[in-house]
Amino acid sequence: MVSLNKKWVIQRPNEQHVQHLQEQLKLSPIAAKILVTRGCQTVEQAQKILTIDENALHDPFLLHHMDKAVARIQQALEVGEKILIYGDYDADGITSTTVMLHTLLDLGADVDFVIPNRFTHGYGPNEQLFREAHARGVQLIITVDNGISGIEPIRVARELGMDVIVTDHHEAGETLPPADIIIHPRVPEGHYPCAELAGVGVAFKVAHALYGEVPTHLYELVAIGTIADLVPLVDENRYIVQQGIKYLRQSQSPWVQAFCKVASATQSEINEETIGFYFGPRLNAIGRLGDAMPGVHFMMSEDHETAKELAELLNAKNTERKQIVSTITEEAEAMIDADNKLKDAHVLVVAQEGWNPGVVGIVASRLVEKYYRPTIVLSLDTEKGTAKGSARSIEGFHLFNELAKNRDILPHFGGHPMAAGMTLAMEHVELLQERLNEQARGCLTAEQLIPQLTIDVPVELSEVTVEAIEEIQQLGPFGVDFPKPVFALEQVKVSAMRKIGAGENHLKLELDDGYCTIDAVGFNKGYLFNEISYGVALSFVGDLQINEWQNRKKPQFMVQDVQSKEWQLFDLRGKKQISNIPQEETLFVVFDDQLVPYFEQQLQVSVTLAEHVEREQKSYVAVLDLPPSEESFTKLLQALQPQRIYAHFYTATSHYFSGMPTRQHFSWYYSFLKKRPGFSLQQHIEPLAKHIGLNVDVINFMTKVFFELGFVTIENGLTTVVEDAPKQALETAHVYKVRSAQIQLEQKLLYATYSELKQWLDSQMTQVDS
Repeated sequence: MVSLNKKWVIQRPNEQHVQHLQEQLKLSPIAAKILVTRGCQTVEQAQKILTIDENALHDPFLLHHMDKAVARIQQALEVGEKILIYGDYDADGITSTTVMLHTLLDLGADVDFVIPNRFTHGYGPNEQLFREAHARGVQLIITVDNGISGIEPIRVARELGMDVIVTDHHEAGETLPPADIIIHPRVPEGHYPCAELAGVGVAFKVAHALYGEVPTHLYELVAIGTIADLVPLVDENRYIVQQGIKYLRQSQSPWVQAFCKVASATQSEINEETIGFYFGPRLNAIGRLGDAMPGVHFMMSEDHETAKELAELLNAKNTERKQIVSTITEEAEAMIDADNKLKDAHVLVVAQEGWNPGVVGIVASRLVEKYYRPTIVLSLDTEKGTAKGSARSIEGFHLFNELAKNRDILPHFGGHPMAAGMTLAMEHVELLQERLNEQARGCLTAEQLIPQLTIDVPVELSEVTVEAIEEIQQLGPFGVDFPKPVFALEQVKVSAMRKIGAGENHLKLELDDGYCTIDAVGFNKGYLFNEISYGVALSFVGDLQINEWQNRKKPQFMVQDVQSKEWQLFDLRGKKQISNIPQEETLFVVFDDQLVPYFEQQLQVSVTLAEHVEREQKSYVAVLDLPPSEESFTKLLQALQPQRIYAHFYTATSHYFSGMPTRQHFSWYYSFLKKRPGFSLQQHIEPLAKHIGLNVDVINFMTKVFFELGFVTIENGLTTVVEDAPKQALETAHVYKVRSAQIQLEQKLLYATYSELKQWLDSQMTQVDS
């Protein structure tokens, strides 16, 4: 059995709905399946996704108080007031700031911007920065991607005589800030058609209202912030991102071209994954490690040299961020693995002085991925006596609600069901861990602690074509609430397999369902080479892509996970190198006790005699030598019922090829001995073997048969025929029976083809199951 310890949940779209969309819209079966799994049951619903256009954009004045915001900004433009854009340090905040800055500069504003430093100012409105703005003569502050929770700093700004327009999309508390104007898609609740705009989406709507027309030149900025902030890609967001990708592919902006170069991305092939995995992390990195304002300067750059320098800065910060994350992750994993109590906990809480609080959220995500437990990672400040960090959760553990039960020791926290940030006293860290573990034990079952992999589009190999994959790509952009499909190929077999890459870390396969084949690649899945055997029905989960080589296009499956419910046979017969067998899960068995030292020295593991296996409980068995009989092997299988069998079947002497001598051979040899009383077999066996065309082993065997049946005597190495010996059938001799059984066993186990051996073992395993 192959398993990566994930519980697969395979969704199967309604076949009637799939067929209906396929016929009515002339879609491939795969595209139709995707639409049905995304909630499309009718042609009309599907067409909203397939034919989304500018009608998806809503009137910006549907946002509450947009008219007042436009009037106030136009007033500032008319009289030349100083305007400050107050942003945020993540990718959404940086793009929001850039959108608003572009817009106001276009309109002739006296405008500047500031982004708080994560470490010195914290998140959101900051009183010190507002006072500094007032000292510079700022009369109007416009927040982007923040402000809805900045009650006290905004009150101070108002008292100083500055007006404040808040544009934000984060959850509003019970008390709203005392801003002059608030532009928010959910304040008041439910008034705007697209409630899930990103911060940059809100800024874009303000720009739209100010320009009086759709500012298409800003689409590329809005797409990056929208994807990076993981808001639902539905309705207006979907159209904005779709247009943004189109504009990014064609953009002449120096910053776009510089971004592609440092990220090794092909501009004409930019998609949501390029943004999510290459652009977004580089923008986020600079704010995670310090001052995020260079991110805005980069996206405002108008010459290639400046764009190149700033792109390299973002890239360097991202590289630094990855190294910091890697180091902290390794240290956190070492803590967990060294502490059995922590390793067995339902909620993981790790804390250490010196960890960068700007990246601990990423570390928490890494730990959840590895251990599949709700996880909190805290950076300790011994001078202040505080612990500050981030948390990530799993399904079934509502992080915000569970943290809220500990308000007495959590003075500052916020978040949602799957993620949160917090600050608490160092002395309460251990208590928080104990409480959360107790809470988790009450709400998380053993099954919920097994990671799930949801597969929403099972496909047949016959459905997978280049045209179908190109059609899938047209369904994008994929993201939150319109996720990229996860495909499953069920009950296929591996017809070819090899490791690839300089370190042989990757796997190249050919998958076959008996009618069609497809190439498959598993990046960082090289270890599966020793986990997969040929001829076993397997199910693969992953992504469908197009591999283009020398102007030829072929479908390709990118492997994410693989499972099989069948037991597997690994054929190691005749191979000298058998050390690749996984040792912890495998019971190494020999039938001949004299071979125990030989294999223990070779493998550096303990080897068990077959007669003792009833005391062993392991999933895999390596049969190192040839069993003496079918019965002994069957007994082993009955004791273990293994998920894998590694068949080595070493034997010092094989009888299969020398075979069983015929009755004519026995008759000739008997006559030969009868004519030569006192024949010295040891002295003459070599020329005798050459003379009659039988090997030495066969002649010795016939001699033993004659001796056992009393046909000859052997004294002092001399063989003499016994006159008038009682007649007996050759087959009655024990040594005859043993050799005959050995040859049959070798034929079944040692010299059978892989499929013949698998079939025979299948029959034995079936007997075991029954």
